[in-house]
Amino acid sequence: MPGFSGRRSGLAGAALALFFAGAGLHARAETMADVASLAGPDRLQKIIEGAKREGTLTLYSSATTGDMGPIVAAFEKARGVSVKTWRGSSEDIRQRGIAEARASRFDVDVFETAGPDLEAMRMEGLLEAMKSPTLADLTPLALRPHGQWVVSRVSPYVAAYNTAAIRDRDAPASYEDLTAPFWKGKLGVEAEDAGWFMTLSGVMGEEKAANLFRRVVQTNGISVRKGHTLLANLVVSGEVPFALTVYAYKGAQLMREGAPVKVLAMQPLIALPTGISVARQAPHPFAAALFWEYYLNEGQKILAAQDNLPVNLKVGPPPPGLVFLDPVKLLASGDRWTRTFREIFSARAP
Repeated sequence: MPGFSGRRSGLAGAALALFFAGAGLHARAETMADVASLAGPDRLQKIIEGAKREGTLTLYSSATTGDMGPIVAAFEKARGVSVKTWRGSSEDIRQRGIAEARASRFDVDVFETAGPDLEAMRMEGLLEAMKSPTLADLTPLALRPHGQWVVSRVSPYVAAYNTAAIRDRDAPASYEDLTAPFWKGKLGVEAEDAGWFMTLSGVMGEEKAANLFRRVVQTNGISVRKGHTLLANLVVSGEVPFALTVYAYKGAQLMREGAPVKVLAMQPLIALPTGISVARQAPHPFAAALFWEYYLNEGQKILAAQDNLPVNLKVGPPPPGLVFLDPVKLLASGDRWTRTFREIFSARAP
């Protein structure tokens, strides 16, 4: 029955074509945009299953190994997904992320670094906005209008002093107190903290802030050191008895370890927002989304235990009166503020 045989072959071929077309539809590689827009009650389960299939992700982070390591280890144990971490300064991450994207090299899945550098990468089109119920649990301060990155941890700038060199009763109550001759040769500041000074000037008034700190430096001098960890360690050693801009978490860690250090939350309390984002061209989109979720939920508890300030309100509220450095403003006028900062703080006391 050649006619029937030919018709059966044709039907079988059509069925196979439909099968493979359907299989191809389901096998299509999901993009980061696909995964980031998932919704519904089974959303997280889909992300978990997809992440297990991918099995790995690459994270670019400016957090110290001591801070990020416990979160990565806990994530790997809980989710069975390995994390390859590349650590660098926030500037290094921005430069590497932009350079790789321009060369069409897409290795990174998740960025975790300072807000101004994330904002710069957003402007280059490197980041994808995540749509997630988790966002409702975050302090409104953590949310950016575009949604392409969110604040994931907060680093308030606090003053820190060596308790062997400075008595508690001599600690300043305000920045104005630092104009007293008592502080001659005792002060230090981090070399790249133009953003802190920009934000402080926005609260105090630019002219008032500039005049005040010119008086401080001209009267007492100031040691300008590169690196917040270095500056904190110099307070411990007594080489810099009083530092204006130490990250609060580092000061708290040193105090807990028994170092001769105390911190002061000088007002206004200014903070550098550090954020997290998934990469728009992430090669492991499910794993990227899963790490993002973990970092903003379980990871917040780990951060808080390490004296970092979390943004998830279920873990803890932000301190009252907290003022965030504005990443957009810093990008737009950073060069001017860097020049102003260096002109004021690099001056020498007579």
